[in-house]
Amino acid sequence: MSIKVIVAGFKGKMGSTAVDMVKGDSELELAALLDPFAQEKEVDGVPVFTSKEDLVGFDADVWVDFTMPKVAYENTHFALENGFAPVVGTTGFTEEQIAELIALSKEKGLGGLIAPNFAIGAILLMEFAAKASKYFPDLEIIELHHDKKKDAPSGTAVKTAELIREARDYKKQGAEDEEETLAGARGAEFDGFRIHSVRLPGLVAHQEVIFGAQGEGLTLRHDSYDRISFMSGVNLGIKEVVKRDQLVYGLEHLL
Repeated sequence: MSIKVIVAGFKGKMGSTAVDMVKGDSELELAALLDPFAQEKEVDGVPVFTSKEDLVGFDADVWVDFTMPKVAYENTHFALENGFAPVVGTTGFTEEQIAELIALSKEKGLGGLIAPNFAIGAILLMEFAAKASKYFPDLEIIELHHDKKKDAPSGTAVKTAELIREARDYKKQGAEDEEETLAGARGAEFDGFRIHSVRLPGLVAHQEVIFGAQGEGLTLRHDSYDRISFMSGVNLGIKEVVKRDQLVYGLEHLL
């Protein structure tokens, strides 16, 4: 029996790539499409909706969300309330919102996934960076994305920083009398280290974690050159959340 999937944000680049992935997998069925700017009523026989409220009572198993940070929390809450296991690639959630959604998923007995990054290589980078931070506590994160990305720093950078915080003792980096002659030059501070965001046309999703120590350095980098790199993780997420009864934050919990 196939897994019935709703794709929210299907007109965006990530959403449209997810649609193609679902269509190409015989174990999945594209049940509905959602986008507030859609003009069509259906695409290849699949119904199109412009309001999520019209999906109340709809027959589907999984809600895939590639929308915008300002609506991602509401969409994920809606999905859980209506029995759709969410697989969310939209970023911008606060720690409080994630905690609330996990609690709601437990109450509903529904699986779910919020993943700052669906690329397997990016997940490995996060894990390697956390391990390295035990031995190289001085580090900086540089994340690079296309110039249409709404939030900064990226969800991937925040998740990487959180994993490093769990593994590394707090250390305030830089000179004690450091002074920014241009505001923001040193990036955002997180647990004593810095995160820098680059936004340029032509980029997709890239991240470096640079470590420094006396006499040596270590650089970890991951590059997504095409959005297809995220689809194996989205596919895995769809197939795993229907087996579970609680939402998780981070694809690493499903690997």
